[in-house]
Amino acid sequence: MPKIFSEVRRLPEFDKDFNRLQKKFRTLEEDLQVFIERQLKLLHKLGQDNRGCVRISDLDMPYPHIYKARKFACKSLKGKGVASGIRVIYAHYPQEDVIEFIEIYYKGNKENENRDRILNKYRT
Repeated sequence: MPKIFSEVRRLPEFDKDFNRLQKKFRTLEEDLQVFIERQLKLLHKLGQDNRGCVRISDLDMPYPHIYKARKFACKSLKGKGVASGIRVIYAHYPQEDVIEFIEIYYKGNKENENRDRILNKYRT
């Protein structure tokens, strides 16, 4: 399979969130790959915005671009499709062609992203 981005990486905090969720949603690893190959490629490589990912613009940070994925299909949540309730927060570095996963959570357990995590990591 061809590489879509120069690099896709995960923060240690993302891995902790991911491992916790994967116990409940067994298909999460596969779902994340599909998300990268379809949703992220569509938005960041092909320039097609289907409103699946929205830039979090009120962080007062010009770079990297921080996004919240609202459309994330999870096969473990049958019948939900992209409205699974799983949210993914990630940074996009367009100049470096890098995606960095920051946080993943289930909306049933948590309402919003951890802004402190984002600001502590990326604010210069």
